[in-house]
Amino acid sequence: MIIALDAMGGDEAPNEIVKGAVQAVREAEGFDVLLIGDEKAIKHILENEQYSGDRISIKGTTEVIGNEDIPTRAIKQKKDSSMVVGFELLRDRKVDCFVSAGNSGALLAGAVMILKTLPGVDRPAVASAVPTKKGHVLLLDSGFNTNIKPLNYVQFAHLGSAYVKAAFGTENPRVGLVNIGVEDKKGSPDVKEANELLKKAGLNYIGNIETRDFFNDKADVIVTDGFTGNVMLKLVEGASEFFFGEMKSVMGSTVFSKFGALFMMNRVKALKHKLDSDVLGGAPLLGVDGLLIKSHGSSKARTIKYVLIKANTIAESGMIDQMKKEMTAFHE
Repeated sequence: MIIALDAMGGDEAPNEIVKGAVQAVREAEGFDVLLIGDEKAIKHILENEQYSGDRISIKGTTEVIGNEDIPTRAIKQKKDSSMVVGFELLRDRKVDCFVSAGNSGALLAGAVMILKTLPGVDRPAVASAVPTKKGHVLLLDSGFNTNIKPLNYVQFAHLGSAYVKAAFGTENPRVGLVNIGVEDKKGSPDVKEANELLKKAGLNYIGNIETRDFFNDKADVIVTDGFTGNVMLKLVEGASEFFFGEMKSVMGSTVFSKFGALFMMNRVKALKHKLDSDVLGGAPLLGVDGLLIKSHGSSKARTIKYVLIKANTIAESGMIDQMKKEMTAFHE
């Protein structure tokens, strides 16, 4: 398994990106990492990390697509950028997955222009797995498409169902639609129409779902537009940080609370790990012909480590083949 990693993408590139690659191969087996970017800079960081193994290789490039670049123009003009080269390697099946923390707009443009969308897909969607009481729920779109049509919700639902079948082994995924109420009459005109289309989509559709039920294991896949999904995701991340910060303060406030904390420590650590934004980092872009995973622009080495380990697991699941099958049937 070869995972290509955009060493120049992200606020902390290339230092934190390369460090994350080193941490990943030191902690997990089963995959190699191809770092794409400034060869001299990458080699210097690897030397500082005292890495001399054979599981990390380098593909040198001379250009970088930054956050200030216009996405479509950058993809067309910066042919030797780490991002474009990564897309081309994935398109030509020279790597099994491409991971980047770079310019989100350029990633979407490159995915559509170079990888191409699957049959029956108008717009790809970012899919984020969020912990629930009994496992995970897949939220999509969680950031790319802020304005979508009713049919896009249906496409997202099919993409999400295919993903959880392959990645989580869920036989008949339950699909819910984010709305301000469970009644059919609630929501915007587009959401109302999407609700009716989803009823006829041949999926295990359970209807509208409110955000307060997000963690209650009511659905395996939840679909929404990218604006709403991103707000939901960032709220979850912020709330978990606040919760654990307050819990730490409470546990250390008195002698009795400190004593009680000793008995709770293992459970609290397990819960914190489950909600850790670094552990949850990295979301696949569903609907394109290849496994592309987007990491946070502010990703540190620890985040990249977990994203690479996750990428290997997803690549081994056969998700792309399952998605092609699902979307071809939907398109026909």
